[in-house]
Formats: sequence, structure tokens, C-alpha cells
Amino acid sequence: MVGLVGAAGDKLMLNKDIFRTFLIIALLLTPVGGVTLGDAELDRLVDSLQAKYNRLGSWSASFVQIHTDPRHGMRRESGRLLLKKPGRMRWDYDGPEKKLYLSDGKSVYEYVSTDGYATRMSLRESDDWRAPFAFLLGRGDLRSDFREIRFEAESPGQAGNRVLRLVPKKEQEFRILLVEVNPVTLQLARLSFVDQHGARSDFLFSGTQENVPAPESRFALPGGVEVRRN
Repeated sequence: MVGLVGAAGDKLMLNKDIFRTFLIIALLLTPVGGVTLGDAELDRLVDSLQAKYNRLGSWSASFVQIHTDPRHGMRRESGRLLLKKPGRMRWDYDGPEKKLYLSDGKSVYEYVSTDGYATRMSLRESDDWRAPFAFLLGRGDLRSDFREIRFEAESPGQAGNRVLRLVPKKEQEFRILLVEVNPVTLQLARLSFVDQHGARSDFLFSGTQENVPAPESRFALPGGVEVRRN
């Protein structure tokens, strides 16, 4: 997309993709109630997945982000992600443009070195438009917030994985969430979001590590960076 308006639109979509993905992962770290899904294999997988991620304090992975929009084509980016309960995240993008997205549990920061400054928004404000991003704050529940959880017919990216299809109860910026998971190790391989207009964002994960060291310094901007209110 060309021009100032297009660039701003791309950045907005990217921000939404990032926080949507982070908060869905954070949702897996949140205890859930006991709602029966009606399929024994499905129940076992969802319960096992939830139990595993409830125990994690931190999680890291390399990622490839692919955003496909029928109106604007495809965009592909990559980097490394670090998450820590509660509410900490660090997205290091290494290509095609180097940039950094951070949350320290209170505020969200976006820093592109070529801009020369970082922008800041409070998590409370970000919740207003990054639905369903309240999951980040531990207020989400997979079984309560999604009216449908079932196996998806879509083929997994990795042989042996299963793909879950989740449909939110309330109207969101996405209408379908796909979660690809290894049913044995319960590692997340992919999160995919399909919005109301057919645009799709896929986050492919590799090299995942659990309960990795994650000091608070990892969730702070580099020293001397100017911060502006968004």
C-alpha cells in the first residue's frame, strides 16, 4: 500500500495482529471452568492444552507472520517472541524491517529505530479496540468466550498436528480463530485469525521454549529512547 494513509493502515493492522496473538496465547495461561465440549478427544486435547499452559510462567518462540488480505495482497514478516505472565511481552522483528513491540504489564510500546522515537499506549486504552485483548489481563476463558470449539478440517502445517476452530461468542475483529497444536507435546505451531472481510493473519511458531529466563529488563525500551504518547 502506498502513501501515508496506507502506511498508517498497515501499522494499525500489524498492531492488531500482534496483540491479538499475544493475548490469545495469554488466554492459554488463564485457568478455565469445566464446560463440556461433547467430544471425548476434543475435550482431552483442550483440557490438556489448558493445563499445560496454566503451569507456564514464560514462553518464547521464533515466528513468521503472514497477513493475507484479498484487497491488499500478502505481507510476510519474522522475528522472535517472548511472553511472561502477567502481561509482559516482547516482539523483536528482524525482517523485512527491524522493530520492537513491548508490554511491561501497564503500557504498550512500539519502537522502530528509523523513526527515532517510541509510541506508548496504556493497556487499558488498548483494550478498547484490540478485542479480545482483555485476555492479556487474565480475564479470558476459552470455554466461556468462544461459543464453538471443534476440530477444523483444514490440514495442519505439520504432520500429526491437530487444528482447532474457535468461534467467539461476542462480535470481534476476527470471526474465526484456528489453533494448530501438537496433540502429544501440546506445543503451539500456529495461530490463524480470519476477519469479517476474509483477511487472514497466520503466525507460525518454531523453536519454542518454556519457562525461559525473562528478566524485567527484557520488557523495557533501550535507554535514551524518546517516548511519545500515541
